[in-house]
Amino acid sequence: MRLVNMVFYARHGVLREEQALGAKYEIDATLWLDFTDAAKNDDIAKTVDYGVVYQKIREQFTQKTYKLLETLAFDLAGNLLRDFPVLDEVSIRIRKHNPPIDGICDFAEAEYLAERNRER
Repeated sequence: MRLVNMVFYARHGVLREEQALGAKYEIDATLWLDFTDAAKNDDIAKTVDYGVVYQKIREQFTQKTYKLLETLAFDLAGNLLRDFPVLDEVSIRIRKHNPPIDGICDFAEAEYLAERNRER
């Protein structure tokens, strides 16, 4: 299951200007789980409600300020594993448009893969 290109405006970054002005971010979440039983029974209770996943990502992403994209990806992935026991793995990919670098770059991106059986 994937949620692709969720768009949020937030005030993350190392530089004070980034935290003051904010920026547009895009997030992709890939969720691995065995949804065979949900599919066979057409039962949302046996899978993950992606509307709830979206709300949790939006809430965490917009209510706390982070310096690093890496920390954001790490925390989002770990919290989704914690909040949804049916998940086996979660990958979070975050893109920050127009990163503050001395040159032209569409976006900076960080990705983190968290597995249920791997220690965080």
